[in-house]
Amino acid sequence: MGPHGDGDIEKVESESRRRPISTVVFVIAMQAEAQPLVNKFGLSETSDSPLGKGLPWVLYHGLHKDLRIYVVCPGKDAASGIMFIFTKGVNGAGIDSVGTVPASLITFASIQALQPDILINAGTCGAFKVKGANIGDVFLVSDVVFHDRRIPIPMFDLYGVGLRQAFSTPNLLKELNLKIGRLSTGDSLDMSTQDESLIIANDATLKDMEGAAVAYVAELLKVPVIFLKAVTDLIDGDKPTAEEFLQNLAVVTSALEETATKVINFIHGKTLSDL
Repeated sequence: MGPHGDGDIEKVESESRRRPISTVVFVIAMQAEAQPLVNKFGLSETSDSPLGKGLPWVLYHGLHKDLRIYVVCPGKDAASGIMFIFTKGVNGAGIDSVGTVPASLITFASIQALQPDILINAGTCGAFKVKGANIGDVFLVSDVVFHDRRIPIPMFDLYGVGLRQAFSTPNLLKELNLKIGRLSTGDSLDMSTQDESLIIANDATLKDMEGAAVAYVAELLKVPVIFLKAVTDLIDGDKPTAEEFLQNLAVVTSALEETATKVINFIHGKTLSDL
């Protein structure tokens, strides 16, 4: 149990909900998704990162009024940069380290080093048109699941799905008038027939490559987390996913920044209980 009993932990958690939020950490997978927010708040890249030395993780920091804002990205995958050199014969910087493993690592490191009051996993996603989603919509996520952890053994199947609730923010939802839906996470951009069956069975509206992993770590370390997901592609649309994603990325990340800015302005001066 450690030095504190359960009662002590509950007391600390209760007190944290009653004091104004002072530190917010955004966990964002891609540099293109993060840059509009970094520019909006004039955040600076941290040269001597508290997240660890010799790692590709990128940390930005700054103040908005008296609210400390951090944006952390997993950075570029060095191995893909080396492969690019071998195959193309020119220098390559690597590609964004998307997916559940990098997201889990930076979430854990950020919580340990920065001690945030709340995490915000912001990014792009695919979505179902039949569920009322349109390109450019920004959703607040209600809860998260995995769709590619198939373990057909009693109880392990539920573990594989990994259903977790996002931190409840009814006042934020009402103020910003956002759409809300369940997010399903997997490590592939495309969707196999098995993935699709599980996503539909789990009644998900949105599909990404990080959210449920971030939720897992946040729950372990008892930090509230909310999710802002902006729709770049329609899963049940008529365009190929990769093509639609790349076509809409710039416009949709701008919409994501606008909503994230509204969230920060709403959070400022409030407690967790006020959200």
